[in-house]
Amino acid sequence: MARTIDADICVGCGACCGTCSFEAIAPQEDKYAVDAVKCTDCGACESACPVSAISQE
Repeated sequence: MARTIDADICVGCGACCGTCSFEAIAPQEDKYAVDAVKCTDCGACESACPVSAISQE
């Protein structure tokens, strides 16, 4: 299962994007989103998020 980013919590800092080795996270307007096809569910982005906006689907 891929990780998801809660847009209501995301502050758009980009910390998650910088930790994703699979380029599964990309900016979408002023927030970030996970591409479920590219996500390997490694969890690196979840631990990098300063506001806990990322979780498993």
